[in-house]
Order: sequence, then structure tokens, then C-alpha cells
Amino acid sequence: MGQLFNACDYLLDRRLAAGDGERVALAGAAGDLSYAGLHEMACRTAAGLRSVGLEPEQRLLMLMADTPEFVMVYLAAMRIGAIPVPVSTMLRAEGVTELLRDSRARFLAVTPEFAAVASAAAEAAPELAGIVAVAPLGAPVPVHLLGDVSAAAPDERVYDTSADAPAFWLYTSGTTGTPKAAMHRHGSVRVVCETYGAQVLGIRAEDRCLSAAKAFFAYGLGNSVLFPLSAGASAVLNAAPSRPDLIAEAAVKYGATLFFGGPTFFANMLRAGMPADAMAGVRLAASAGEALPAALYQRWTAHFGIDIIDGIGMTEMLHIFLSNAPGQVRAGTTGRAVPGYDLKLVDEESGQEVGDDVPATLFVRGASAATGYWSRYDASRQVYQGEWLRTGDTYVRDDDGYYTCLGRTGDMIKASGIWVSPMEVEARLLSHPAVSQAVVVAAHDGDGLEKPVAYVILEPGQTAGATVTEDELIEHCRTGLPSFKRPRRVIFTDSYPATATGKVRRVELRAKAATVLL
Repeated sequence: MGQLFNACDYLLDRRLAAGDGERVALAGAAGDLSYAGLHEMACRTAAGLRSVGLEPEQRLLMLMADTPEFVMVYLAAMRIGAIPVPVSTMLRAEGVTELLRDSRARFLAVTPEFAAVASAAAEAAPELAGIVAVAPLGAPVPVHLLGDVSAAAPDERVYDTSADAPAFWLYTSGTTGTPKAAMHRHGSVRVVCETYGAQVLGIRAEDRCLSAAKAFFAYGLGNSVLFPLSAGASAVLNAAPSRPDLIAEAAVKYGATLFFGGPTFFANMLRAGMPADAMAGVRLAASAGEALPAALYQRWTAHFGIDIIDGIGMTEMLHIFLSNAPGQVRAGTTGRAVPGYDLKLVDEESGQEVGDDVPATLFVRGASAATGYWSRYDASRQVYQGEWLRTGDTYVRDDDGYYTCLGRTGDMIKASGIWVSPMEVEARLLSHPAVSQAVVVAAHDGDGLEKPVAYVILEPGQTAGATVTEDELIEHCRTGLPSFKRPRRVIFTDSYPATATGKVRRVELRAKAATVLL
């Protein structure tokens, strides 16, 4: 085994050694919890999890809201060498059962909001030995109340893990198929904290982090747990589903200085008509999940007076590896490589790396990469290619090293024999004052040829057919883009199908668009 390293020790014990015991680690509706208090609760919970039978490298599925209990269980499981597996709280019982069976989890941790789902899911999970619950619930397996588990005498022992030992799993959001568990190492936590967290985000001990993105997936886990704890900062936890009004209220009430969201959430904040000072005190916002259109960036920053650094990360890479930086934002781009990561663009037909201004598939190399997918050999080989990871996104790089996303490689549209980036058409639609959000997908016309079709959400107060028409938006695109790139149809909608992490399910929109040009 290599040199001893445990992510819980890195995030907690290291902070106590640095004299941060009295600093606030967790804030929010549940009250403040200091680093010393969180350390004690993690050590108690670690001892309790051992006592109920959780062993090293066994999986503990976590169906938990963003609460202090989530953080305690996540840290305690890693402390004893077990593998916490946070999963989407938007799953129904069948989905939780699927992940219980796939991960072969021995225990399931649950907060009260999801008790009924957990109980139903446990019925069809034969390897599940017990449930650790915040409140009583009926289940076909033994239920251990977290209050009892965390009442055990503190055990400060840290299991003999190394940086390469398995630490936790995160399931992908399943945009292109069934979810897959990316297996992350203990050392990956330090990598993302000391690259993006320290060198791009610039997080410091005085910061308070508030994330609209939940901690059950990679982006939110970094925002609400890894980054703040690594720096002695505070995480503002929000257990309820994220809404613009609730996020703004929490930002002011708990003094948030760093805010994390995604393009859809930033758009919803503008649509909600929030006042310009709604996020007063926030010094910087970060965006990920989908590329942030330049028009949305400009509207949001102009309204709230807070800069946004857009970036891209993947569950498979744990967090952001390509990002704009404070004071160096180029709107409409995803920025430059995060220090510690290497990027390349590869033409997948020839297998050759391309130069500047040539669209190709983005590959990334960095020490935070997962070791692969659990029990998915073929999928692992397709994505993890030697030292490099294939992102599946098409990008173009300029001569200053800034990368611009053209969409998922499989989402590119070939119209009139020329490749069209959906994002370029979406950006043009978003430049119209009546348009709040736009998603462009491919549809086949009567000749079987691909053409762009747009699904548009209007700004509040705008009405399809009255204040703005389909023809008007198509003409708006025609005047700002080559004619072959214009959408052949504009379909007005109130919402988009989305994954649990808020990404638009373009595959579903493509299916809906299949007949609109016939």
C-alpha cells in the first residue's frame, strides 16, 4: 500500500490541526456546526456504522437531502474505509432499487423525506442488510436510527487507506443510457480541492458556499462539501429543492459569498423577476452542467452585478477541469484548462489531434479521474482511454487557449452537408429579447435530411403568437446566421425534460421533434 491518505482525515482532522476547530463548517436551517463538532459527530457516526456491521469497501447508498446528516454519513463512511454512494433524491423506488442492486449496497442511509421510497426500494434488494434512518420507518430489513448510531463513543481511528484506495462512488445522470457508477479514489478529493477549488475558485476560509446544485452528484458534492471543508470555509446547506426565491433568501440570511448553479437555474432566477440586490454579499458565481450562453451570462451579470465563471466537469472527473477564471471571463466560452489538467481535441474519424479553430471531440487527462465504471467493462474502455478520458463533447479552441463548446458530439447537426452546432443557433435565439431559454435539436424532413428544430421558453409577459411569433424568431436567426443554420421550426414550450442533475434530455426532445418536419 502507498502512503496513508484518507479523504475524511484530509477534510476534517487537517482542519483541527490547523486550529480551525471553532470555525463554522456547516450553516443553514439546521443551525451552525463547528469543525470540532463535525469532527466529533463524524467519529461517533464512524464508530456506530462499524457497530451495525458496515465493513471496509462495502457500499453505503445515500438517499439523503443536503443536511448535516448527509455530510456526517459521507465522511464517516470514508473514515472507516467503506464506500458512500450518494444517489439522486429525485429517483422513484424502482430507480433506487436498481442502484441498490447494481452497487450491491449493504446499507442504505435515508433522510425522512425519502422514507417511503427507501422502504419500497428495500423490498427488492436482497443484499441490503439494513437501513440507517434519521427517523423511524417500516422496512423489510433492520432499521438503525442515525441518532443511535451517532451516539456511539467517538472513535478517532482512520482506516488504513491510501490515495489510490476506493473512497466513494457517484452515479452518472444517465443522459445516454442507464446510470453507471464512477469509482473515485481518496486522492481525487485532494486533487479537485487543490486545482479548481484553490487555483480557479480561489476559495478561502472566510467564504460561505451556497449551491443550487445538490450534493448527490459531483458538481454539488464539490461545492457543498469538498471545497469548503478543504479550506476551512463554511457550507450553507439547503435541504429543500432549489428555487430562486429560497436560494436568494438563504444567500442573504447565511451570508453566502460563493454561489454555484447551472445555466437553467441562472435563467430561472431572471425569469423570477428577482431584484438586483437579491444576492447581495455574493462575490462570485460559478456555473457548470451545461455551457453558459453568452447572452444569458450578460443578462445575469448585468442584473445582479456578480460575475459568473463558466466551466465543465464530469462525474467521471469528479469536478471542473476546464473553466473561465475570475477577471478573465470570455462570455460564451468554457475558458481554459484548469491547472493540473491536460486537454486535447481529437478528430475521431482519423484518430488525430487537431489544432486551433478545428472542431473535434474533447479529451481530458488529470489525477481526479475515476478508476472506471463499476461492472461496466465496455463502457469503461470507451470513455477511459489510457491516461485520457473521452468527454463526448465537441469543442473548438482559439489561439489563446479558450475552448468553446459546440454541444455533445452526438448532438451535432449536419444540415446541407455542413456541421451545425446547436449551441450556435441557441445563442442566436437567446439574443432575441423575448426568448428566455432555447434548445435546438435535429429533426428529419420529408427527404430524410437533418434540419435544426428549436424548442423555446419565452420571457415572462411574452406570449407565443401575440407578442412574438415563430416566423419572427426564424427570421431573427436567418439575419444573424447562414441560412442553412436557421431552425426550420420553432416550438414554444413551458419546460424541458431534464435529468436529475438539471441537464436537458436532448434525446427526448429529438424524439418529440421526429415528425414536426414531415
